[in-house]
Amino acid sequence: MENKPIVTCGGDQALFTSLYTPLAQQLPREPMEWRRTYGRAPKMIHLEANFVQFKEELLPKEGNKALLTFPFLHIYWTDCCDTEAYKGSVKEDMTRWQNSLRGHGSVDWVIVVVETNDAKKKNKTNILPRSSIVDKIRNDFCNKQSDRCVVLSDPLKDSSRSQESWSSFLLKLRTLLLMSFTKNLGRFEDDMRTLREKRTQPGWSFCEYFMVQEELAFVFEMLQQFEDALVQYDELDALFTQYVLNFGAGDGANWLGSFCAPVQNWSGLMLRRPIDMEKRDSIQRGEASLLDLRSYLFSRQCTLLIFLQRPWEVTQRALELLHNCPQPLSVPGALDCWVFLSCLEVLHRIEGCCDPAQLAANCSHTVGLWAYATDKLKCLGELCGLVSEKGPTSEDLNRTVDLLAGLGDERPETINSLLSPYKKLKEALSSVVAFERHYLELSHAAMEMYKEINRLRSARLVGKSLAEFYMRKGEPERAEVFLQEALKSYVSEGWSLPVTHTRKNIAACQKLLGRTEDYLQTCALLAGDANLTDEERKNFCQEILSFASKSTDKSAQKVTLSMTAFAQLTRLEFRPSTASVHSGAVLQVELSLRCLMPVAVRIQQLSASIHFSLEQAGTHGRSKGPPRQTNPGTVHFAQPHSSGNAVPASATTPSLELDEIQDRSPSDNSLNSTGIVCKNTHLVMRRHDSGLSPDTANSVSPPSVAVDDGAQMLKVQDVTLEPGNNAVVFTAGDPGTYTLRQLCATVGQVQFVLPHIYPLIQYEVYSQEPQLTVEPLSEPLLAGLPQSVRFTLLTGHYAVKKGDALQLSNSDAMPLLPSAACKASILSPTNGESSLSIQSSEKVTSISLPPTPPYHTLEFHLEVLCVIPPGPDRPPNERLTNGECPRTSTNHNCPWSIYSTLLPLTFYIPFKTKHSLLSAGNRKYIQVCVQNVSDASFQLAELSLSEKQEASLELQSLNTKAQQLVCSKQSVFCLWEVRWKTDLPSCLQCVFSASFSPLGQPASSFKPFLYQFQLERVTTLYSVRAEILPATGEQQCRSGTLCGLEVCITRLTEPAEGELAEEGKTDSDGLRTTKLMYEVADSSSNWAVCGKSSGMVSMPVAANATHRAHIEVMPLFAGHLPFPKIKVFKYLPHTATQAIQPDPDSCVENDTLSLLDKNLDDPQGDTASLRSRGSVHSLGSGEQQRGLPMPRLEPFGPGQVFNHSHAQQVLVLPATDDHIMEVNAT
Repeated sequence: MENKPIVTCGGDQALFTSLYTPLAQQLPREPMEWRRTYGRAPKMIHLEANFVQFKEELLPKEGNKALLTFPFLHIYWTDCCDTEAYKGSVKEDMTRWQNSLRGHGSVDWVIVVVETNDAKKKNKTNILPRSSIVDKIRNDFCNKQSDRCVVLSDPLKDSSRSQESWSSFLLKLRTLLLMSFTKNLGRFEDDMRTLREKRTQPGWSFCEYFMVQEELAFVFEMLQQFEDALVQYDELDALFTQYVLNFGAGDGANWLGSFCAPVQNWSGLMLRRPIDMEKRDSIQRGEASLLDLRSYLFSRQCTLLIFLQRPWEVTQRALELLHNCPQPLSVPGALDCWVFLSCLEVLHRIEGCCDPAQLAANCSHTVGLWAYATDKLKCLGELCGLVSEKGPTSEDLNRTVDLLAGLGDERPETINSLLSPYKKLKEALSSVVAFERHYLELSHAAMEMYKEINRLRSARLVGKSLAEFYMRKGEPERAEVFLQEALKSYVSEGWSLPVTHTRKNIAACQKLLGRTEDYLQTCALLAGDANLTDEERKNFCQEILSFASKSTDKSAQKVTLSMTAFAQLTRLEFRPSTASVHSGAVLQVELSLRCLMPVAVRIQQLSASIHFSLEQAGTHGRSKGPPRQTNPGTVHFAQPHSSGNAVPASATTPSLELDEIQDRSPSDNSLNSTGIVCKNTHLVMRRHDSGLSPDTANSVSPPSVAVDDGAQMLKVQDVTLEPGNNAVVFTAGDPGTYTLRQLCATVGQVQFVLPHIYPLIQYEVYSQEPQLTVEPLSEPLLAGLPQSVRFTLLTGHYAVKKGDALQLSNSDAMPLLPSAACKASILSPTNGESSLSIQSSEKVTSISLPPTPPYHTLEFHLEVLCVIPPGPDRPPNERLTNGECPRTSTNHNCPWSIYSTLLPLTFYIPFKTKHSLLSAGNRKYIQVCVQNVSDASFQLAELSLSEKQEASLELQSLNTKAQQLVCSKQSVFCLWEVRWKTDLPSCLQCVFSASFSPLGQPASSFKPFLYQFQLERVTTLYSVRAEILPATGEQQCRSGTLCGLEVCITRLTEPAEGELAEEGKTDSDGLRTTKLMYEVADSSSNWAVCGKSSGMVSMPVAANATHRAHIEVMPLFAGHLPFPKIKVFKYLPHTATQAIQPDPDSCVENDTLSLLDKNLDDPQGDTASLRSRGSVHSLGSGEQQRGLPMPRLEPFGPGQVFNHSHAQQVLVLPATDDHIMEVNAT
């Protein structure tokens, strides 16, 4: 719409013509703020104008409300600058122009005086100053409105003055024009509002009011205020709709009768013109129908929405219009034609203003129109006989002709378009082939768009419509595909009635296609569907029974169907409830089935498939205790929802079924490892379609069922299932642990199979192997004392007969102590006791067992004795902890097995024994410590110590008590002095013996205890004496003062032969010598060793050989201080072989002194104080790593070196300290 506000131009037309172009171009460049009345928000608008020559005919007449032809502003143009010319003609013409405006009530005018320099030059004599002409005009015509006279200077020149003049003039012109708009539009709106308020008065016409408000919309559109223009049409639409609603409620208006005229043309919406003048004229004349009014309103709204760049709102409004507006027309199918053409017209209009990329991205807004057009085209095809298999009849052809006649001639705008809606509809109704092509094209387009925007439900709804089309065409194979897709949506969302209806259609397709198995499965679902009548359900059930009774040939292939549609497993009960019995007993399994069929069904065989579980085989040995309960005695199954109460099948998703698995040792049944396994992985990990469980009655198409042909079965013959609940009892007997897998009901040639029984149900018929276990009556078992143990025999499936004996092998380490009064207890509901006959020989103890039935427990007690090993402590890898004895065992032979097995027992030695060698000069003592590591208290008696090899050696006991009490966790120390007549041997083989008995037992209960040990290097070789001398001139040592430490090392014995061979060295004078290393150290930090702290001594290997050393020490504290510690080592040069492995504790000393080789070779070589032990140790280690032969130190054995000053102390006085203390007395 190209209308612009009208501005008239009077006065000098040639002047106006010369200024028209720049005026028209510059006026809309700058926006103006439009402030409207009634508090409406201001807007920025660009003003344009249609400048026309002033004529009195253009002035509005009285009562004319047309705003489009209304002149909003009047301009008088003049460039007069001559006084005579102004008085002679210009003033008169200007007066005439102003009088005409006053006569028509127009007050919006302005006088423009154009001033040019050329005009001044021509009439210099008569010219007046510009201010004089302007002042005259203002005095003559603008007395009170001086701003209505505007001066425009040199408008055609490009100068700053001209630009400034133009800017001032255009601002004034825009302001006056905007004021005129505001004033006239406000007056128009007031008049329109007044007219609308009269709508309740008789004679009020909606059509007249429509034209008035549309005039306002045109003005807004003319000002490019499309939003305000759209509001006007929306208000008209809402007002008319309210009248229609009131009319339906009984409050009718007389003017509505004019819209009830019959519709003669249903050519659809016309959106290709900005204004459909034909319909507008009919509305103005009051001859428009309801369809015409709605069509015209929508076309105008569509145009404005396109201007506002909101095309997707057009589609939304179009759907509302097409669904709500149309009323049934006189000709059947006419409304469908109108809707179809309107849908395509809207789509074509949207395609014309959007590019393909926008259309693809916003197909969610247009897909509704595509689907609605498809639906209406299908209705037209059914009405005109284009969908049936036989084609249209003559009546259908006549109806088609009537519909095409109502379309009228094609509009001129679409004549040249090959894809116009008019041509599409006409072609589609012309033949069956063309209709099918257009219908399929629209349907697939709608489906693709729905899938593109993930509206699968709507896509499948279109597919269901396609399925109905194919069924009418006699093509069930194509129809079934779309029906299955639709069924998938209905089932997943829980729409029960659509599920039933769709399944009926699917059953019809499957029957036509001859797909027997699928048809029977669908019939089973429908026979149990509560949404159908009893008659329909019986018909579908009869279809199944008729097929099942057709053939009696057993070799014929049976049809396998899912049981979920036939019957539901509701409950399972075991008798007994433990679901575990021994072989030979009766285990019953009762199943509760709810039959969904409307009539009683006779089943030839009902079988339950069972699976033998290897990991829990019942023929293996079972642990002690009652039979394991695999599941509760009664199991209730979650019921799948039938189609009559459909819910999303995702609610029936199975949960994890977890079980513990254990790996045990086959020898002693000890636990090696344990873990968790999921039993229903095949259900949990299975891929679902839309969250559906295939075992539910809501399944789209139940899955193919595999029958376990070779599996073991529980069977029942000839069972009749009545509608509702039924009970069926199975009997199990084969040994083993079994899992229920499937349930199969055979009806003639039809098998109904429940492929998975969930949750997993297990039962056990166990055949237990006999087991013999031995366990102590009290913990722990103590070695050396008779201990009672319990023998427990679980007979299992074996019946102990008279004469059966248990043979136990005797061993020296653990002999059996048979008793004549031994009794055996048989644990059963009626407990009983029997005597045991025990016969013992040197190697075997035979125990005759009393007769015992299967699956009973036989118990008896025996006493055993574990002999304490007399040997010394074992090597480090076999050392005992807390007196533990290695595990002992005995072999046993039993009548039920050909193998000999071990029965392990663990005993604990009650004592832990240690020994030590003590010296006092040349006198030797042996100390034995007996520590009670058990929880009991014992009496020790007959304590003795003997030496095996040396008869001349005497061990004199220094123990005063004949018996000693050893409490729990306490120790007893025993001491013997070693006396010898000739020479003390270097090695002693000692045996400590004692008798022990638990506290409070009689003397006859004492048992022997032996402890053997060996002492080496017993002889004292050297004695060390030390003396601390105070400083010169002092009688006592003082702290902080150097003192002298005199060390005297004396050889006490002559060398033995072995000693001479090992380390003897001959000097030049013929004496044999050995090298010793001494070291003075004080670990308690009482002394500071000054100067040398260690040295090497070359000692003659002869009795009474002595070496003295002087070392300076300084006491650090006052008091009785112990002597510094003096260590003596055996120095072995690098050529000597190590006879005895050195103690690991001496490694530090060896490494520390290994680098002092050159000094150690000097008999009197001394070393400085070793203050950097870490660094020396590191270097020494490095030398040893390089493989160089290094000298080493070897400590003497216990008792070989006796230190006389070991516990000696010396008095140290405080240092003399003189202090001056000043005291002030006041």
